Amino acid sequence: MLDFIQQLVSGIALGCVYGLIALGFVLIYKATEVVNFAQGDLMMLGGFFVFTFIGLIGLDYWLGFLFAVCGMAVFGMATERILIRPILGYPQFSIVMATIGLGYFLRSLAGMIWGTDDLKIETPFSTGVLKLGDLVIAHDKLSVIVATVILCIVLYAFFNYTRMGTAMRATSENMLAAYYMGIPVKRVVSLIWAISAAVAATAGVLLAPITFIHSNVGLALGLKAFPAAVLGGFGSIPGAVIGGLIIGVIETLAGFYLPQGWKDVAPYVVLLIVLLVRPHGLFGPSMRKKV
Repeated sequence: MLDFIQQLVSGIALGCVYGLIALGFVLIYKATEVVNFAQGDLMMLGGFFVFTFIGLIGLDYWLGFLFAVCGMAVFGMATERILIRPILGYPQFSIVMATIGLGYFLRSLAGMIWGTDDLKIETPFSTGVLKLGDLVIAHDKLSVIVATVILCIVLYAFFNYTRMGTAMRATSENMLAAYYMGIPVKRVVSLIWAISAAVAATAGVLLAPITFIHSNVGLALGLKAFPAAVLGGFGSIPGAVIGGLIIGVIETLAGFYLPQGWKDVAPYVVLLIVLLVRPHGLFGPSMRKKV
């Protein structure tokens, strides 16, 4: 039982990272119906940003954290303005290919700037542990869980209790109707991309003390975060986080209890089973289309 709880905590911490990346998928999709396949690479870039500010420049951890998140928010807005906005209205395949190309570009750029070696940063949570009897929980994993809970509360309050959050929800429901009601849709969409990139950067910063940062880490985690968004119901913000937790816990437990090789397969097996029962995901709206 002790081993199970230990693995469960590790799975929840990993699932929080998946959930934050999946949250970026969902935020952009709800507002623009665009699937950003470069979301994992934005997380990777955020990790390199925080390594630059903390590991190379030598800033304080919290100041480097803030600069990395703000820098990625600006990068997200610029990406929407330069890459996505000119091709909105064209077939979805064009936008999908643009985001896939962006992911390849970011991975190559990261390799050229920061190299191909694995990098790691020291944080205030790198070494400490919390002991509860025989149970030992590393501070770095606990910090990921706590930060994810705080971020979800902040995003919930923003979307439900601010004017801009209300404008974002209106834009995600019906972009044309929001435009006719006087909502600055272009500005709202740019801000959504900024928030999505900032959330991805937060995931990259939280991941830095747990694992190494390298140019392909975004691709690997993005391939797990996208099923998490689908599992929770593509379009559901709470579903994205819960889907990430489910994927993270299943992957960790499968790696501990099942034979080698099941760790990477088990989350997709569970995803297929859930979609057979609930094609719209756990929290997605039930919709049918007659042809």
